Amino acid sequence: MGFPENVLAGGERVERDLHPHWLTVVAPTLFGLLLAAACIAVAVVTPDDETGNWIQWVAVAVLVIVAIPAVAVPYLRWRTTHYVITSHRVMVRRGILTKTGKDITLSKITDVSFEQSLLDRMIGSGSLHLESAGDSPDEDLANIPHSNEVQQLVNRLIDEDDLRRRSHGRFADDVEDSDDAEELLAPRAPDRPVLAEERRRHRRSDDGGERGL
Repeated sequence: MGFPENVLAGGERVERDLHPHWLTVVAPTLFGLLLAAACIAVAVVTPDDETGNWIQWVAVAVLVIVAIPAVAVPYLRWRTTHYVITSHRVMVRRGILTKTGKDITLSKITDVSFEQSLLDRMIGSGSLHLESAGDSPDEDLANIPHSNEVQQLVNRLIDEDDLRRRSHGRFADDVEDSDDAEELLAPRAPDRPVLAEERRRHRRSDDGGERGL
């Protein structure tokens, strides 16, 4: 499921909606498979009697108790973590039950760097570090798929955002300096085509003027 677009401002578009790299849930998945295999093995080797049924129920209970924090929680944490890069900002959303979020506008990002270990380079992952201006703390985005490409994307969007702000600033200055500011800001009506009846009236009026001469 993609990131909900109802949180976007007018004219804002989503450039990239990312979860942490899928390899972050490989270990919990394998551990869950081992737990399931162990539970099946217990069910096979135990006798089909009251004692065996009791042992099987205990094995299922242990499986559920262990699997929830070791398998389900890491998967849900991965699924509910969003790194959303838009044309205006970088949004971070985390949390299963308690949601946390942070928005960093592109104009406040002063530096974007990434870091990849040897394993990260092999699996196409890495960490992204965003430095923010002012009192906002820096943000570290861990396990970003194709972190080097994401870094280049954020840098490009920062340049585009800066150019857009400068263009709007120049337009506002032109409007303030212009004597016809209302005319500049007023919506222009499209040119209406001349109707055939109007052309005939103009033609008759022109002919009448020539006869009078």
